[in-house]
Amino acid sequence: MAKLTKKQKEALSKVEKGRIYNLAEGSALVKEVNTAKFDASVDIAVRLGVDPRKANQMVRGVVSLPHGTGKDVKVLALVTPDKEAEAKAAGADYVGLDEYLDKIKNGWTDVDVIVTMPAVMGKLGPLGRVLGPRGLMPNPKSGTVTMEVGKAVAEVKSGKIDFKVDKYGIIHAGIGKVSFDADKLRENAQELIQTLIKMKPTAAKGTYVKSIYLSSTMSPGIAIDTKSVN
Repeated sequence: MAKLTKKQKEALSKVEKGRIYNLAEGSALVKEVNTAKFDASVDIAVRLGVDPRKANQMVRGVVSLPHGTGKDVKVLALVTPDKEAEAKAAGADYVGLDEYLDKIKNGWTDVDVIVTMPAVMGKLGPLGRVLGPRGLMPNPKSGTVTMEVGKAVAEVKSGKIDFKVDKYGIIHAGIGKVSFDADKLRENAQELIQTLIKMKPTAAKGTYVKSIYLSSTMSPGIAIDTKSVN
């Protein structure tokens, strides 16, 4: 195991062992304990009291973060010619159809989100093995399969993210950068958590939001009091 640097030890010492912080405190502390020399991402992990193996307890959706993610999201719009201008005007990084389908078939996946139209989904089916594992397959539930292509592209570029509970019942999401003000991080986290609370499956029993942790790239996790977000 690699030895901790003086800076990393100092950062760790700021997180009190066994303490649970409220969301405002955690949002400020996650900035303080960052040791990366770049503008690190701030992530949230919310453990839910659900059984993802059961379809009626699957939690999946989208949320528009009020302050965006701070990340330059690369968007590919797979659209018919009549929708190309709309996608370009909304800020899509790549716009087209058959030429990009061929590139993907050959292994190209240098994008963060793909937006497309219902009529195009049939062509994307055979590419599921490439796009699925990378989380790039468009989905109507996440708003990335739509006739309102321009609106979908603009929302993704401005901070709309999709989330899905993993097999352990945890939602992982990026909510900003350490360069964000603590209040902006708090508000982004609050928006995601409130969205999750509204989506509580009726089949989920017992405590729904079991734990919340904030962290940045290479930083320790900070436990957040679940009661501070209600």
